[in-house]
Amino acid sequence: MNILVLNGSPKREKSDVMHITRAFLDGMRDAGEQNIAEIHVIDRHIEPCTGCFACMHNGGTCIHDDDMRAILEQILDSDLLLFSFPLYCYGMPAPLKGLIDRILPLSSMAMQKVGDHYRHVGQRDFSRLHYLMISGCGFPNSMHNFEAAVLQFSLLFPHGRTIVTVPESPMFSAPEAEPVTAPRLALVREAGRQYAKTFAIDEALLQQICSPMIPDDVYTAIVNGGVKPN
Repeated sequence: MNILVLNGSPKREKSDVMHITRAFLDGMRDAGEQNIAEIHVIDRHIEPCTGCFACMHNGGTCIHDDDMRAILEQILDSDLLLFSFPLYCYGMPAPLKGLIDRILPLSSMAMQKVGDHYRHVGQRDFSRLHYLMISGCGFPNSMHNFEAAVLQFSLLFPHGRTIVTVPESPMFSAPEAEPVTAPRLALVREAGRQYAKTFAIDEALLQQICSPMIPDDVYTAIVNGGVKPN
């Protein structure tokens, strides 16, 4: 499988969420050989979308001659797009959102009704693509934190999507937290094995992964005592 990892964290490899993502990819490798490419979005030259819609009229060529042209080709050559990012202001970090804005060349101005809403008709064939969101936050639970990011991802990718949201994610970068993070990463690895075989994760397993690792009040006391947030 061709997997393109879009790491939206400005911390690159040191991202708390990348600990989760790497465990998931290890699980996918357990299930079979995977061809994995990784992009640290912060390091790429991606100009902001100007909303001129030139790309939607001229066959998909953007006015900006930057790294996004090559990234679009990588996207089209992939079977899975894995979006890994920490929650920033209840959404994606700005560099990743900028990349998302620039996938416009894959669509045309033409619209069609899909279910109860309208979507742009694609200019390129990306029907085989699957989409995976792995996001972590520095809060002690998932409630009233990930909803905006989940809704946006669901609207962007209405088919073939899977979403993993993990609270307390700064703990994955703290060696002293390994007694609780190691078992959680083992569950994530099992999820990767499942996903590689079926493009799905058992709901009970997903709920375990997305639950707090330690009680809310204990985690909050640790963070308020000086642990850096995500």
